[in-house]
Amino acid sequence: MRGWRRSDGRKGIRNYVAVAYLVECAHHVSKEIAWPYREQGAHVIGFPGCYPNAYALKMMQRLCTHPNVGAVLLVSLGCEGFNKKLLERTIKDSGRPVQLLAIQENGGTRATIQKGRDWVEAQLKELAAQPTEPMDVSELVVGTICGGSDATSGLTANPAMGRAFDFLVEQKAAAIFEETGELIGMEGWMAERAITPELGDELKACVAKAARYYETLGYPSFAPGNADGGLTTIEEKSLGAYAKSGASPISGIIKPGDIPPRGGLYLLDVVPDGEVRFGFPNISDNAEIAELIACGSHVILFSTGRGSVVGSALAPVIKVCANPRTYARMADDMDVNAGRILEGTADLDTVGREIFDLIKQVGAGEMTRSEGLGHQEFILTYKSFEPIGPACLPAVA
Repeated sequence: MRGWRRSDGRKGIRNYVAVAYLVECAHHVSKEIAWPYREQGAHVIGFPGCYPNAYALKMMQRLCTHPNVGAVLLVSLGCEGFNKKLLERTIKDSGRPVQLLAIQENGGTRATIQKGRDWVEAQLKELAAQPTEPMDVSELVVGTICGGSDATSGLTANPAMGRAFDFLVEQKAAAIFEETGELIGMEGWMAERAITPELGDELKACVAKAARYYETLGYPSFAPGNADGGLTTIEEKSLGAYAKSGASPISGIIKPGDIPPRGGLYLLDVVPDGEVRFGFPNISDNAEIAELIACGSHVILFSTGRGSVVGSALAPVIKVCANPRTYARMADDMDVNAGRILEGTADLDTVGREIFDLIKQVGAGEMTRSEGLGHQEFILTYKSFEPIGPACLPAVA
């Protein structure tokens, strides 16, 4: 693998220009700016809210300084509450080129689009000339998520991704699993894998928080499509979601925007702290993907049984299809056919190694199916978190 070195020492496996809107009123202008360059590395991200939110600011700071990002265009309406000057300064301090355009100060829609396109085009030329350098597996951060799950997900794709996670951890890479709302009942097993008893207690507390949160909302993380796909209970879904974590010791807990301090396996706590204020913790898979990317994930492993087609802005998404029938229907959207395990033509180790090897190939520049199809989905909402405590990262305490 080869990567682009950033000023903080991390390396990116892509070298994108992020076009970031700072309120929904600037979303259309941002999309129009990026559209002519969507196949050349211009990706749109942003926060739609008009009111400030510390979580959203931290997320945008992490996303705009992600190792896969080489330059950032900030697009503001001009009167929103987002702290755009702080975000601009954060990006500038990271050594990346940054430009802030306020629509109200730049002549409106057409004028801002043209100014933005001129800047993006110039930056893409600069980024194309930047050199790369060798990159080791140990420098990778990889996240995992499942979406459109069915009864096959926990039998094939999820445990195969867990094996890939074990291979990554063996090579001292950082691997992140999440979805605490889908780990209810698994907290005891996770605690047994924690590297300290105190971390085990924190893992149990994370899941208990998720259970209280969903109980308050009156609805678990269980969709009608899960039931249509053969899952019968949240317990079954939790068993499958847990399989994504593999068998390695759990090194710590992080929250959105926290970057793993070193290699190992980490749980990402995605359920907000405090009282229930902003609705469901993540309203779609891409909200969770954005949080994994904000934690530094270079690439995302995404298992699906029913057949999700989403990709993401900023980081490649590798689709691991659990159901052989789904793969037969939707092969153009899928990177790995884990359904072969169900058919008896491959075992978990074989598919896990295939996923691990594909991560390295994607790190070397190979495009995933979702990248090739132009998927760059992104969503960011309101949340609230308290900082993690010392017991959550015992490796650096």
